[in-house]
Amino acid sequence: MATVLSVSGSPSASSRTNRLLRHLDRRLTAQGHEVIPLDVRTVPAEALLGADFKHPAIVEVTELFERADGIVVGTPVYKASYSGVLKALLDLLPQYALLGKTVLPLATGGSTAHVLAIDYALRPVLSSMGAAHIVQGWFTLDKDITVQEDGSLSVAPAATEALTQIVDQFSTALGRRPVLAAAG
Repeated sequence: MATVLSVSGSPSASSRTNRLLRHLDRRLTAQGHEVIPLDVRTVPAEALLGADFKHPAIVEVTELFERADGIVVGTPVYKASYSGVLKALLDLLPQYALLGKTVLPLATGGSTAHVLAIDYALRPVLSSMGAAHIVQGWFTLDKDITVQEDGSLSVAPAATEALTQIVDQFSTALGRRPVLAAAG
């Protein structure tokens, strides 16, 4: 099927956002997609903050974006916007790094006051980067994501149902992705 780059824009290794993405990655893998997880927090800070386009880690991340047919972008919402670490990475990618890609934006946050962050903060950036199709995104409340003592993830039933539908729509959109002719 398709190659999916699953990008976690959380600066925390133990974040709900990161855990939710990896949970959803398993569904995409079960549907036959190759899923490549990318935790932006693992990209060296000196490369991100120094805007070092030639840093090997930035070159590698750029290649991952090029290789992917679809991109899942997950971020915690801070001050009504996506995370700074995600912003730093997106700023270092080529202007049209998402050209021809199907993109699924996801966000997590503590309050429904941030539910529009996907549409007003993240979606315009993804669109400006050339995404061919940005499927309906989803905002999940932190309270709906619980990490169990054994490290497993529990997602509230209503959120699970919505996320299942969103991920399945993304998967379907990947299957319908138009093949772009190579420039020649």
